[in-house]
Amino acid sequence: HHGKTPPCTSRIIASGIRRVVVGTADPFPAVAGRGIETLTRAGIEVRTGVAEPEAIRLVAPFRMLVEASRPWVIAKWAMSLDGRVATAAGESRWISSAASRKVVHELRGRVDAILCGSGTALADDPLLTARPAGPRQAVRIVLDGRARLPLDSRLVRTCREVPVVVAVGPEAPAANVRGLERAGCEVWHGSAAAPPERLRELLEWLGTRRLTNLLVEGGPTVLGGFADSGLVDEVWAFVAPTMIGGAAAPGPVAGTGSVLLAAAAAVDVEHVERLDGDLFVRGVVRRAAAEGLGNL
Repeated sequence: HHGKTPPCTSRIIASGIRRVVVGTADPFPAVAGRGIETLTRAGIEVRTGVAEPEAIRLVAPFRMLVEASRPWVIAKWAMSLDGRVATAAGESRWISSAASRKVVHELRGRVDAILCGSGTALADDPLLTARPAGPRQAVRIVLDGRARLPLDSRLVRTCREVPVVVAVGPEAPAANVRGLERAGCEVWHGSAAAPPERLRELLEWLGTRRLTNLLVEGGPTVLGGFADSGLVDEVWAFVAPTMIGGAAAPGPVAGTGSVLLAAAAAVDVEHVERLDGDLFVRGVVRRAAAEGLGNL
């Protein structure tokens, strides 16, 4: 706002309202509580801290962008009752019900970006779009260190209609990169050799583009990378009433994981719902106050 009174504050003053209730202060540095100060100077009674935990939760993605300079990361997966996301042979369509998939499409229509790994892109040839379209059109991102995404994939074929970012590493062959760029994809080059650091680089870059919510749709290797790096903020899990079994059948989150149960990421469950037999569980991963985000 460059030192000016925020527009919403000006509208409140002009409206003649005499009392305002505030849940939490705006974390945006250019505002930094000036709206409350301006209202008070104008003779308006301001009561702060009303339903503050709920207000903080409501603006958590925006606070993450402002304070940590990266998007809020939502990890989503569908799994069987015994914790498998596919059979040992790799079959995964469809574990979840049509009602669960409808909820996922609604979420896709509200986020700023959707991310998957090259393994998912190669195996499933997904579109990663909301059907029907939602209020936002998410950027589609593929973690693809070697730029292996086929030019005839549905993602590449539709990249001029819905943007696609292919995140590659230093090892990506130049010819593959040129092919993706000529097809209309945007290619992001990560400089870090280690995948965890490359993930952080990517999220920082997405933050510079002011993307607030990132939906990570897996697979297990990608979700494990985000989890191991402490980059998962919210979880959407869909549990189907089936048992797949098999020691070789994968679970939803791979990576290194936690050696000790005490070190496992705690999730505060916010919502539980039945969807055509599936169990939908949504929750927020706890954050230490030292990260500047409170107990989100």
